[in-house]
Amino acid sequence: MKRLEEKVAIITGAARGIGFTIADVLAENGATSVIIDLDQEAVDLAVQQIDDKGNKAIGLAADVTNTEGIASVFKEINEKLGKIDILINNAGITKDGLLMKMKESDWDAVINVNLKGTFICTQKVCRYMMKKRSGAILNIASVIGLMGNAGQANYAASKGGIIALTKSSAKEFASRNIRVNAIAPGFIQTEMTDKLPQEIIDNYAAAIPLARMGTAKDVADLCLFLVSEEAGYITGQTIQVDGGLIM
Repeated sequence: MKRLEEKVAIITGAARGIGFTIADVLAENGATSVIIDLDQEAVDLAVQQIDDKGNKAIGLAADVTNTEGIASVFKEINEKLGKIDILINNAGITKDGLLMKMKESDWDAVINVNLKGTFICTQKVCRYMMKKRSGAILNIASVIGLMGNAGQANYAASKGGIIALTKSSAKEFASRNIRVNAIAPGFIQTEMTDKLPQEIIDNYAAAIPLARMGTAKDVADLCLFLVSEEAGYITGQTIQVDGGLIM
């Protein structure tokens, strides 16, 4: 029997990148991965890629900052699949710039998607999990939320807020057997980093004790563990996937 057999897992921001890899790994391990992203065409393509492997996925276009829209989508998922076992809050954006020059609109956009979006999705899903007295919520934070970074005050604040939200919601939900944890990825190789000059990539790697950037699968494999029964006694934690960058 696969580790997540018959589980229903919602992954936000999962049409591509780390989110897609998480959805793919969970589906390979028996879950029905529900891919949530803004672009329906990208969502459909992601679902097809998982289906082509013989695994289970469905996809819905939704904006994590739209409270009514998320409530409606989660209701549809619960009615269609009968339950929601897992939520992974992965949707996120960056709008980098030095603090003294940062546009207020760029601050608001990052906080709204990264932090408020995590709040909205957590609030709307917990109702279903509480009724069945079980569930696992996993928030994708960042090492930037732990260490800060010049030019990323908005991103650091959003990810630091996610870590605090993780701890508070874990305390609130524990009595209903709902676990809440966070992952803080470090420098992870993605389509975006692939476009960087090799010299910059090498400079990033030189700051990491394991001397390499991480992969999306490094993050997804930890996700798989944290939402599985093997992690049944772990809640309120933020675990770094950073090659030893912060220790």
